[in-house]
Amino acid sequence: MSEIIEVADGLKFPEGPVAMPDGSVILVEMFAWRLTRVYPDGAKETVAEVPGGPNGAAMGPGGKLYLCNNGGRFTEMELEGLCFPAGVTPENYIGGRIQTVDIDSGQVVDLYTECDGVPLGAPNDLVFDDQGGFYFTDHGLDEAHKRLYHIPGIYYAKADGSEIREIVHPSRDPNGIGLSPDGTKLYWAETWTGRIFQRDIVAPGELAEVSVLDITQCLHGFSGFQLLDSLGVDAAGNVCVATLVAGGISVVSPEGELIDYVHTGDPLTTNVTFGGPDLSTAYITLSGTGKLIKTQWPRPGVALNYLNQ
Repeated sequence: MSEIIEVADGLKFPEGPVAMPDGSVILVEMFAWRLTRVYPDGAKETVAEVPGGPNGAAMGPGGKLYLCNNGGRFTEMELEGLCFPAGVTPENYIGGRIQTVDIDSGQVVDLYTECDGVPLGAPNDLVFDDQGGFYFTDHGLDEAHKRLYHIPGIYYAKADGSEIREIVHPSRDPNGIGLSPDGTKLYWAETWTGRIFQRDIVAPGELAEVSVLDITQCLHGFSGFQLLDSLGVDAAGNVCVATLVAGGISVVSPEGELIDYVHTGDPLTTNVTFGGPDLSTAYITLSGTGKLIKTQWPRPGVALNYLNQ
């Protein structure tokens, strides 16, 4: 295993890292309600103030950053010296939304707040295809053990704000989402079931129909008490998923085999993305301890659409 290097600390539940071409990393601080740029020397700069709950982030067309805002789905809680996301505090919840951010001016604009008249619950993570659209997960919203709005699912939307539709329903607390290197397969992770799911993409925003009894929908299921957060995909098609409780990054092959695991020491390891000239530097968010770390990865990551536009 390569050396783990701490890039920055003092972050308020960092998530959604985007490795920028200049060597910096833009990430969200979910409990500081802002986007932050972290420079290679660890210096931090506020990109934008984002009320609610900024979560997953990705660069999209036109050089704008697209943001999943869970609306305040989680409440900050300290437990055993770690920062944890607890349940929603209703009076602080502003509603889920997809937003765009001008990273030069810091302007934040709501792009989507509903689908077919139903409010978004808690958008969590997103990934762009090469057709000007993106897939995103809605983690859903619980209050007093009652599901508000709808059972969460997976959505597809156009970057220009012209179209949004639900394409998978239901899904149990979907979190991380990603595309295979050739863009023909969609992966997503369910937090509480500890499973990675997969579906073939037949057209932009359209998934192949499957039987509810088709076990090939599940790429991999984790044993024991292992919960899943966000994910990245490497150039070999392996799914690298942040594994909560165990505290690390699990690597699952396209055939569904667990082939590698990198322990980070933080039980709230939440996200991984790849950067550097050859995409072989893994940037990992440790949300419980409020750190961004990096390590040399044995395989390069897949190049994300629009990142170098």
